[in-house]
Amino acid sequence: MTKAGLNLIAQALSIYDRDLRLAVANSRYQEMFSLPDWLVTPGTRFDDTIRYLAETGEYGPIDDVEAYVANKVEQACAFEPHYMERTRANGRTISVEGSPLPQGGWVTVYTDITRAKRSEQLLRARSEELSDQVLTHAEELSAANRELAATITALEEAKRQLTVIEARTRMTTEMMPAHIAHVDAEARYVYSNRKLNTVLPGRPSEILGMHMSEALGPRSFARVEPYLRAAYEGGSPVFEFTEDHDSRRIRVAMTPDGQGGVYLLSTDVTEETQARVALQQTRRRALAAQMTSGLAHDFSNLLTIILGMQGKLAKMELPDEARELIAATQATARRGGRLLDRIADMTGKRQFMPQATDLHALLRDLHILATPSLPQGVGLSVLDHAPDGPLVLDPGMLQDALLNLVLNARDACGSSGQITVSAHAVGDIWIEIAVSDTGPGFSAEALEKALEPFFTTKGEEGSGLGLPMVYDMVKLTGGDLRLSNTTSGACVTLRLPYRAAPRAAGGLTLLVEDSVDLRETVRDMLVTLGHAVIEAASVEEAVALLDDLDEVRLVLSDIRLAGAATGLDLLDRIAGRGLSCVLMTSLPPSDPLYRSALTRAPVLRKPFSRRQLAALIARETAQ
Repeated sequence: MTKAGLNLIAQALSIYDRDLRLAVANSRYQEMFSLPDWLVTPGTRFDDTIRYLAETGEYGPIDDVEAYVANKVEQACAFEPHYMERTRANGRTISVEGSPLPQGGWVTVYTDITRAKRSEQLLRARSEELSDQVLTHAEELSAANRELAATITALEEAKRQLTVIEARTRMTTEMMPAHIAHVDAEARYVYSNRKLNTVLPGRPSEILGMHMSEALGPRSFARVEPYLRAAYEGGSPVFEFTEDHDSRRIRVAMTPDGQGGVYLLSTDVTEETQARVALQQTRRRALAAQMTSGLAHDFSNLLTIILGMQGKLAKMELPDEARELIAATQATARRGGRLLDRIADMTGKRQFMPQATDLHALLRDLHILATPSLPQGVGLSVLDHAPDGPLVLDPGMLQDALLNLVLNARDACGSSGQITVSAHAVGDIWIEIAVSDTGPGFSAEALEKALEPFFTTKGEEGSGLGLPMVYDMVKLTGGDLRLSNTTSGACVTLRLPYRAAPRAAGGLTLLVEDSVDLRETVRDMLVTLGHAVIEAASVEEAVALLDDLDEVRLVLSDIRLAGAATGLDLLDRIAGRGLSCVLMTSLPPSDPLYRSALTRAPVLRKPFSRRQLAALIARETAQ
């Protein structure tokens, strides 16, 4: 618990005892000097650490390393307070503040003051008109402030080390809106703050010495016990359950203590769960509206297949009763088709919903679905040269589009002919899917106007919405559609962006969103997907974080942000850094900013699910 507290401070800190052996160090100390684990283990000798740093170039060129180490050890044995600033081999500047402890030994605090030094340099450059005396006083004051801050930090941390651990832990944990506890190998509480009854109403708050089954109650303990066993075996489970008293949703995190016991952190996430469920319901309602928009056209294709299957059945030798049922089914399907045609006139664009898709399986399903609706003299071939591995596509919209094109080709072929669907990659940029036939081909007018809504060459039998809806789908992906004639007939070519479904995230993910509520929601999705997330609300804040952090691998940004800057401006600012970028927006596809974004990075329409978010991190690279 002490080390966990030390890890919360931003400075690096180490404490050596009177024998010049390491007593304690926080994680920032190891990170700042890139120390191996054996040099941050309690008991490590001071001279071993100095020798390692000297040999790795921390102090710059040194002719005699052993003499340098001996000199450092001699200085340390004096146990004198000291303060210094030095520039490291990596170019960053740190301050070093050492203070002796009453019982011997000393505590040292290392602070990265690179930014402060840069501020001083900027102040110097901008203040040439000031007198040398004023500038000198300002620098002295800045140095004195840093020295004072470092001294205060060192004194506070030394005082914490000398304070009774139980009293300090109690003061901290009682302020937490969570139940924090420690159980031994027999599941008995050896430490607990007094928050169990706020997380689990009706349970006692004084539970030291109790078994978990007694403190939690039999039903709650039964839900927790399997995860507790996993923690005893070395795992770190995080799980949720609904308690019985008033159906609160509780999230529990367990961490082994390395000595047979387990640390527990339990929080009430009822409000978070309610918000998550409400968001899911909002998405379902949006999906329902979207389905209404695309219902007419999609179901027209399905009814066509039904009519084709029923037509084949009608040609078979069947009883009269079966023929009556087939005729009734055909009549009903035709009536449904006429109704859906009227609905199709009012449908709008559907939302693009990408996900990891097996294109090979989609093409196989297309062949199965389309074949029954083709006349006996019309053949369907699928030439599948698509790349292996899942791709980021909307399988529903793509299959509907291809089925629409196959049925159009069927109408063009008449009673005999051949329809070919081919798919292949164009480099690592596009997936090209072509539907060609042996019909008469496109007329000059059709080549010019076929993508315009309500243009049709089928007379009253056509709605003029098929190709425009296919074109709309392709444009939503950031792709393109081409109409052409071949030597044997017509050809419609779809080009879709080649985006492989992402592998597991590595490094840090920077989330840029100016809405607090949306930022929390998306952050939770990313964390669930295994991302380590840092957040920014503006372009300037995002750039500042990227300047200070080298671990960022992925940037997920809204297009519209607070102020005049946009997500596209952020892409311009970070160009050349080798970062993967995904944009998200609620802008309509017709917005110029949305169209421009499609040419720059993958774009995810709001609202979206965790599954859709994972699919759209399409250019993530494993680290």
